[in-house]
Amino acid sequence: MPFIEINTFIDAPIDKCFDLARSIDLHLDSMAKTKEKAIAGRTSGLIEMGETVTWRAKHFGVWQTLTSKITAFSFPHSFTDEMVSGVFKSFKHQHLFSPNNGGTLMVDIFAFESPFGILGKLANVLFLNNYMSKLLKSRNKLIKEIAEQSI
Repeated sequence: MPFIEINTFIDAPIDKCFDLARSIDLHLDSMAKTKEKAIAGRTSGLIEMGETVTWRAKHFGVWQTLTSKITAFSFPHSFTDEMVSGVFKSFKHQHLFSPNNGGTLMVDIFAFESPFGILGKLANVLFLNNYMSKLLKSRNKLIKEIAEQSI
């Protein structure tokens, strides 16, 4: 199963970073290019343990719907969302936070499995790993900017 790990240092307190990372509203702002909307479950505010959110977005020119659920939650150190339904065969996204040099180290670990067997594996190598990395980095950039502006 492929996975992506992204480490982002943020010069802001851990609780601020944690809350920004679980903000539905910030997520929507960070995904404006994909016209993403939260259409069911928690559709605004801060997502909590056991809650779901259903997203609708345009990726690769196709409208897609994906529902994820918060399956682990330990404020302000970590939370995990996992796909309940959607285009992937599966995905698990761990969000980890630790104090670091007076700020916060935010680590994303995104593990996913594409559908369509060997064709899905080929898509991972050719473009999907890169595409998902760019989406996560773009989201983290916005979290960092907002967290560092408001301290």
